[in-house]
Amino acid sequence: MVDGAAFETRSQHAQLATAEPESRVPRILVDGLWPRGVSRKTARIDEWARDLAPSTRLRQWFGHDPARWPEFQKRYRAELRTRSDRLAWLAGLARRGRITLVYAARDTDHNNARALQRLIAKRLRPRAPRGRDTGR
Repeated sequence: MVDGAAFETRSQHAQLATAEPESRVPRILVDGLWPRGVSRKTARIDEWARDLAPSTRLRQWFGHDPARWPEFQKRYRAELRTRSDRLAWLAGLARRGRITLVYAARDTDHNNARALQRLIAKRLRPRAPRGRDTGR
Protein backbone atom coordinates (compact mmCIF):
# COMPACT_ATOMS: atom_id res chain seq x y z
CA MET A 1 0.00 0.00 0.00
CA VAL A 2 1.09 3.53 -0.67
CA ASP A 3 0.48 6.20 1.97
CA GLY A 4 -2.10 4.03 3.74
CA ALA A 5 -4.62 4.34 0.91
CA ALA A 6 -6.88 1.50 -0.20
CA PHE A 7 -4.87 0.85 -3.35
CA GLU A 8 -1.42 -0.32 -4.23
CA THR A 9 0.94 0.68 -6.99
CA ARG A 10 4.26 -0.98 -7.42
CA SER A 11 7.12 -0.21 -9.74
CA GLN A 12 9.28 -2.85 -11.35
CA HIS A 13 12.26 -2.94 -13.69
CA ALA A 14 11.43 -4.25 -17.16
CA GLN A 15 13.95 -7.11 -16.87
CA LEU A 16 12.06 -8.42 -13.84
CA ALA A 17 8.71 -8.24 -15.59
CA THR A 18 9.77 -11.10 -17.86
CA ALA A 19 11.02 -13.26 -14.99
CA GLU A 20 7.93 -13.20 -12.80
CA PRO A 21 5.17 -15.72 -13.33
CA GLU A 22 2.00 -14.44 -14.95
CA SER A 23 -0.16 -12.41 -12.69
CA ARG A 24 -3.57 -10.79 -12.77
CA VAL A 25 -1.97 -7.53 -11.70
CA PRO A 26 -1.82 -5.20 -14.73
CA ARG A 27 1.73 -4.29 -15.76
CA ILE A 28 2.01 -0.95 -17.50
CA LEU A 29 5.22 0.14 -19.19
CA VAL A 30 5.53 3.90 -18.61
CA ASP A 31 8.62 4.61 -20.73
CA GLY A 32 8.68 6.23 -24.14
CA LEU A 33 11.18 3.70 -25.48
CA TRP A 34 10.92 -0.07 -25.35
CA PRO A 35 13.50 -1.43 -22.84
CA ARG A 36 16.72 -2.77 -24.35
CA GLY A 37 17.20 -6.50 -24.13
CA VAL A 38 13.53 -7.18 -23.38
CA SER A 39 11.66 -9.13 -26.03
CA ARG A 40 8.14 -7.94 -26.77
CA LYS A 41 7.20 -11.60 -27.00
CA THR A 42 8.40 -12.58 -23.53
CA ALA A 43 7.71 -9.30 -21.73
CA ARG A 44 4.67 -9.54 -19.53
CA ILE A 45 3.48 -6.04 -20.30
CA ASP A 46 -0.27 -5.49 -20.49
CA GLU A 47 -0.16 -1.89 -21.70
CA TRP A 48 2.52 0.39 -23.07
CA ALA A 49 1.58 3.88 -21.92
CA ARG A 50 4.15 5.83 -23.95
CA ASP A 51 2.11 8.99 -23.57
CA LEU A 52 2.77 8.96 -19.81
CA ALA A 53 6.54 8.98 -20.29
CA PRO A 54 8.50 12.19 -19.80
CA SER A 55 9.43 14.07 -22.96
CA THR A 56 12.75 13.22 -24.57
CA ARG A 57 13.99 16.68 -23.67
CA LEU A 58 13.11 16.25 -19.98
CA ARG A 59 14.47 12.70 -19.84
CA GLN A 60 17.78 13.76 -21.36
CA TRP A 61 18.05 16.81 -19.09
CA PHE A 62 17.43 14.64 -16.00
CA GLY A 63 19.94 11.96 -16.98
CA HIS A 64 18.97 10.08 -13.79
CA ASP A 65 21.03 12.51 -11.73
CA PRO A 66 19.68 12.22 -8.16
CA ALA A 67 20.56 15.89 -7.58
CA ARG A 68 18.03 16.81 -10.29
CA TRP A 69 15.29 14.52 -8.92
CA PRO A 70 13.18 17.20 -7.15
CA GLU A 71 13.22 19.46 -10.23
CA PHE A 72 12.56 16.49 -12.54
CA GLN A 73 9.43 15.61 -10.58
CA LYS A 74 8.20 19.20 -10.76
CA ARG A 75 8.78 19.44 -14.53
CA TYR A 76 7.30 15.98 -15.12
CA ARG A 77 4.13 16.90 -13.21
CA ALA A 78 3.86 20.01 -15.40
CA GLU A 79 4.12 17.84 -18.54
CA LEU A 80 1.51 15.44 -17.22
CA ARG A 81 -1.02 18.26 -16.76
CA THR A 82 -1.46 18.20 -20.53
CA ARG A 83 -2.24 14.46 -20.35
CA SER A 84 -4.71 14.52 -17.50
CA ASP A 85 -7.06 12.07 -19.25
CA ARG A 86 -4.38 9.38 -19.37
CA LEU A 87 -3.31 10.11 -15.81
CA ALA A 88 -6.97 9.75 -14.77
CA TRP A 89 -7.06 6.40 -16.61
CA LEU A 90 -3.99 5.19 -14.69
CA ALA A 91 -5.38 6.43 -11.38
CA GLY A 92 -8.64 4.63 -12.18
CA LEU A 93 -6.77 1.35 -12.64
CA ALA A 94 -5.02 1.89 -9.31
CA ARG A 95 -8.33 2.69 -7.62
CA ARG A 96 -9.74 -0.68 -8.76
CA GLY A 97 -6.78 -2.70 -7.51
CA ARG A 98 -3.05 -3.24 -7.55
CA ILE A 99 -1.04 -2.18 -10.60
CA THR A 100 2.62 -2.44 -11.52
CA LEU A 101 4.36 0.41 -13.31
CA VAL A 102 7.21 -1.01 -15.38
CA TYR A 103 10.29 1.07 -16.23
CA ALA A 104 13.70 0.50 -17.81
CA ALA A 105 15.90 2.90 -15.82
CA ARG A 106 18.75 1.40 -13.81
CA ASP A 107 18.06 3.71 -10.87
CA THR A 108 15.23 2.11 -8.92
CA ASP A 109 14.54 5.19 -6.80
CA HIS A 110 14.81 8.06 -9.29
CA ASN A 111 12.73 7.27 -12.36
CA ASN A 112 9.45 8.31 -13.93
CA ALA A 113 7.60 5.24 -12.62
CA ARG A 114 8.40 6.33 -9.05
CA ALA A 115 7.27 9.87 -9.83
CA LEU A 116 4.02 8.53 -11.31
CA GLN A 117 3.54 6.30 -8.29
CA ARG A 118 3.74 9.33 -5.98
CA LEU A 119 1.43 11.35 -8.19
CA ILE A 120 -1.20 8.60 -8.25
CA ALA A 121 -0.96 8.21 -4.47
CA LYS A 122 -1.54 11.94 -4.09
CA ARG A 123 -4.52 11.87 -6.48
CA LEU A 124 -6.16 8.95 -4.71
CA ARG A 125 -5.46 10.04 -1.15
CA PRO A 126 -8.76 10.73 0.61
CA ARG A 127 -9.32 14.43 1.06
CA ALA A 128 -10.71 15.91 4.23
CA PRO A 129 -14.17 17.36 3.67
CA ARG A 130 -14.22 21.12 3.47
CA GLY A 131 -16.37 22.69 6.11
CA ARG A 132 -18.30 25.89 5.91
CA ASP A 133 -16.37 27.32 8.80
CA THR A 134 -14.65 30.48 7.57
CA GLY A 135 -12.67 30.95 10.75
CA ARG A 136 -14.59 34.02 11.92
